[in-house]
Amino acid sequence: MERPDALFWNLSAEALLAQLEATRAGLSQKEARARIARFGPNTLRDHGERSLLIQYLGHFRNPLVMVLMAASAVSALTGEITGFVIIWAIMLMSVTLDFVQEYRAGRAADQLKRAVAVRATVLRDGHSQEIAMAGLVPGDVVLLAAGDLIPADCRLIEAKDFFVNQAMLTGESYPVEKHARELPMEDISQPDNAVFMGTSVISGMARAIVCRTGASTSVGDIADSLQVKPPPTAFELGTQSFGMLIMRLTIFLVLFVFLINAYFHRPFMESFLFAIALAVGLTPELLPMVITVTLSRGALRMAKKQVIVKQLAAIHNLGSMDVLCTDKTGTLTEGRIKLERHLDAQGNDSAQVLRLAYLNSYFETGLKSPLDDAILRHEEVDVSGWKKIDEVPFDFERRRVSVLVEEGEQRLLVVKGSPEDILRLSTQYALGGEQDLQQLDEQALASIRALHDSLGQQGFKVLGIAWRPVARDHPHAVVDDESELIFAGFAAFLDPPKESAAHAIKALAADGVSIKIVTGDSELVTRYVCGQLGMQVTSVLNGSEIPQMDDTTLAVRVREANLFCRVTPAQKNRIILSLKAQGHTVGYLGDGINDAPSLRSADVGISVDSAVDVAKAAADMIMLRHDLSVLHSGVQEGRRTFANIMKYIMMGTSSSFGNMFSMAGATLFLPFLPMLPTQILLNNLLYDVSELSIPMDSVDHAYLNRPRHWDMNFIRNFMWVVGPVSSVFDFLTFFILLKVFGANEELFHTGWFIESIATQVLVIFVIRTRGNPFKSRPGPALAFASLTAVGVATALPYMPFAAQLGFVAPPPLFFPILIAMVLSYLVAVEFVKRLFYRYAAVR
Repeated sequence: MERPDALFWNLSAEALLAQLEATRAGLSQKEARARIARFGPNTLRDHGERSLLIQYLGHFRNPLVMVLMAASAVSALTGEITGFVIIWAIMLMSVTLDFVQEYRAGRAADQLKRAVAVRATVLRDGHSQEIAMAGLVPGDVVLLAAGDLIPADCRLIEAKDFFVNQAMLTGESYPVEKHARELPMEDISQPDNAVFMGTSVISGMARAIVCRTGASTSVGDIADSLQVKPPPTAFELGTQSFGMLIMRLTIFLVLFVFLINAYFHRPFMESFLFAIALAVGLTPELLPMVITVTLSRGALRMAKKQVIVKQLAAIHNLGSMDVLCTDKTGTLTEGRIKLERHLDAQGNDSAQVLRLAYLNSYFETGLKSPLDDAILRHEEVDVSGWKKIDEVPFDFERRRVSVLVEEGEQRLLVVKGSPEDILRLSTQYALGGEQDLQQLDEQALASIRALHDSLGQQGFKVLGIAWRPVARDHPHAVVDDESELIFAGFAAFLDPPKESAAHAIKALAADGVSIKIVTGDSELVTRYVCGQLGMQVTSVLNGSEIPQMDDTTLAVRVREANLFCRVTPAQKNRIILSLKAQGHTVGYLGDGINDAPSLRSADVGISVDSAVDVAKAAADMIMLRHDLSVLHSGVQEGRRTFANIMKYIMMGTSSSFGNMFSMAGATLFLPFLPMLPTQILLNNLLYDVSELSIPMDSVDHAYLNRPRHWDMNFIRNFMWVVGPVSSVFDFLTFFILLKVFGANEELFHTGWFIESIATQVLVIFVIRTRGNPFKSRPGPALAFASLTAVGVATALPYMPFAAQLGFVAPPPLFFPILIAMVLSYLVAVEFVKRLFYRYAAVR
């Protein structure tokens, strides 16, 4: 079997099936396995996963590692074999730690993504089943319905009122109707018997045969141009800014040290290696690994709380979120909608209204809403004598759906939708039955609107029902037919408020996240739900007001309002963009076709596992349970993850920076290097190992109670305030070593190495919390790793290989003095930290 021609839509269905060696009943599982082995997975670009060895070697491309490799080569060429071995040993340990942690984190993240991957419904062995899109092969028969993403390039073999949005390929924003007919065409924007990968189903149902998959699809041909790198997130911009700050400091200190050593005519090779080691010590080279591991661990913890993360960077955005936009159905309400009443224009129960509503919902083939399900569940209506002729599918601009049906000699257009729009299109209303028709004058209109408002105030969601008789030869239903309607009455539904929503709204508000309800429902119904949940309505903005507003006016109203009613998808998107322009970090929770643009525009798009494919594909996160309490847990996890990343950064910009600054300053008055290059690298390795467990550390509850944003001014100020404290105690150590102990070069190196590790590592217990360190218990892994690193540093001078490292055993008196100095340093840092947070912190 070969792939079909590029213009596969030119072939008849039978000829295409013959060429693909397939049937209308689909392939067998055995044949599908053989074809996927032959044609490969249905992905746009299958570069294949790199081998573990290649991934491991890729970590040696780190600029710092490459500098170390060059330095080790120079050491070997100049006869410094010991330095060469030590540099390589430290470098291999660091790279291996980095690789193992990132590899495990990446595996965990990939497993979570696969859990919520978009799936396709396919016929295998004559039965329908859901499989991952990547498992489709040419010859498969797929079943398509409203809300689905088209999984491959396919030829339709059956279609019913099938409309597709293919704007990503053609730029045409309006849905295009597709048919299962045989008609040769050549332009990709024209073939109406074919659908293409990546486009989406708006309404209707179809059965199609897969013709081209993966990189061979039409979208595969332009995949590289479509894969535009998105703009960097706030988190990515923050890490870039931090990297630039560290780079500038590193260049300054390295040049300073090198020039000072050159001025004092110290050996060039020794000075060169010292400067390189200083650069390594200054650079938080494990930051990318710490970020990856922390985010992936955060994603795993969020998965346990039923939130699956598709984009790891979105965890930070969720923690930073201060505005959540959401619909009410299923989020604030139970989502179990029930048809309670079917009333005529006078408010009387009407079987005629139920019959018309049932006809519309029964024959509609577009995206069935929970309202349609409620109508069909309410009471079975005999429609066996009716036949569907055509329909005008629902769309979010018209907010209605029409079906053209006939029974015997009678042909009707039955319309169901937004009450405001149904009344606007109606010229008559039924009084007690189909035969007694009255003109819909202002008095009648006022009475009907009063009935509608009364239902809304009682919490009923209301649909308007209308009809219009048409001629027997009226062949198709079009939008223009939706005029001069006869208003039948209202279908009234109840969707009770969700018990857990009231608590979740209060919890989110307490944690600094304001809720804005953005809904297509009426103001009256939404106000009722808010009242039941105890949510205060500050201001309301209706969709009918938005088109007249410029961006400035809209920004003011969006800031004031927390209820947006009767809004279209385009208006939802405009509201979100307005909030973002005002500096808010905006989350959007949606699960429908109309939510996809808003999910993409928001800082963090959130959907649910039961959402349509289009919404799930656009979202950054997927909730496995449609409940705000689940999202609240996710928000706290996002903040916890960000807090642990900040701990590593605060460590690197305070104590570690202070020690490296001291090292640079010591070159001004010491007749020898304050620490050997290999000792600096060993110091840096022990420090990094002690910080590997930061992703598992606990976080103070007080840190989780408001949104957290990346703030470079805060980081820089913290560095300039806390860093010098470390340097003061370093210089005090220099004084004691030189004056009290009369230290030679080896003892000085040993004493400062131990003091440097002790202060750098143990300060995490002070910096990790904004409060009292005795009241904030660190994670067991962090405590163990930190104390172990200090223990190893203390034991190194007594090891058999100590001489090769340049260490000697310090005198017994050194350790009591060291303990006193470290404790004094930690107390000093705690004092300065409290002053900083009280007066200098701008966050």
